[in-house]
Amino acid sequence: MSSVLISIIVPAYNIESHIGRCLDSILAQTHKRIEIIIVDDGSTDGTGIIIDQYASIDQRIIPIHKENGGVTSARIDGIKKASGEYLGFVDGDDYIEPEMFEKLLDNAIKYDADISHCGYQMVFPGRVEYYYNTGRIVQQDKIAGLKDLLSGSFIEPGLWNKLYHKKLFYTLLYENVMPMDIRINEDVLMNYWLFKAADSAVYEDFCPYHYILRKDSAATSILNEHKLKDPVRVMRIIQQDSKDIPEVKEVVEERLTRQLIAISILSVKKQGELIRPFRKEIRNELRTKLKLILSNSYMSKSVKIRAGWVVLFPDSYCWFHTLYAKITGLDKKYKIE
Repeated sequence: MSSVLISIIVPAYNIESHIGRCLDSILAQTHKRIEIIIVDDGSTDGTGIIIDQYASIDQRIIPIHKENGGVTSARIDGIKKASGEYLGFVDGDDYIEPEMFEKLLDNAIKYDADISHCGYQMVFPGRVEYYYNTGRIVQQDKIAGLKDLLSGSFIEPGLWNKLYHKKLFYTLLYENVMPMDIRINEDVLMNYWLFKAADSAVYEDFCPYHYILRKDSAATSILNEHKLKDPVRVMRIIQQDSKDIPEVKEVVEERLTRQLIAISILSVKKQGELIRPFRKEIRNELRTKLKLILSNSYMSKSVKIRAGWVVLFPDSYCWFHTLYAKITGLDKKYKIE
């Protein structure tokens, strides 16, 4: 297994304060046969200079400098350059433990899995949350993997805690299925194509990936049009493609319903002016689908109630949700001061 080449793709944009720690953690991997393809996506700070400095020291680092096109285009360029039998991803402002890719590769080979994935640590200023760290191992066939991914209840939708066999990337590279202008939940869509192409996956519950929450990161940035529309757009693309996979149809509908409910909450908050035209579309879609939602056996009673509430009394639902979030502390869980 030590002879297997792993290509690790790192998209980077204006992260000069973080990229060094990221690269140091990848270079420290116990699996030594790696190539690190780092894609500088048009950075305007010193990120590109730091990347070139690292590349001059270690020949395993392959730098790519390109005009800014977003994280999807950066990853696609990295995938095209990769020559490894397996591919992994690390975001340029995160870092990983030394054993991460060795353990993921061991599991991929041991369980004959096309995808090997693990848990992660979500690192906030002053605290760390683990998702999860029990040591259990779960094997998944294609359908189980897709259902777990699309439900959002088990598989983390990010690309960065997984190892993929290179054969899975054909559709991504040659069938033009990834819109380059999607900036939010693009990893859900990319993972959909990869899990759909995979015959099986294996998950081990350990947390070697440090996912860093920063005030200026995409996960914590202020509301914008991408945050509002991209998650729904992604699920609609998946919904259209998965029509011929009956086992996941209701899961996709449930996920899309939750996305619409979440956006309907934002539509009546202080940023409501941004999506006033979108708000009517959301309510109309939920109203049209309400009978289908209520008859969905996969949909929880809670989601069904919330969908009906949003259709009938959207303002009161937003008020209730805001109050509930304050009482339970949910409004502060991902807030970065």
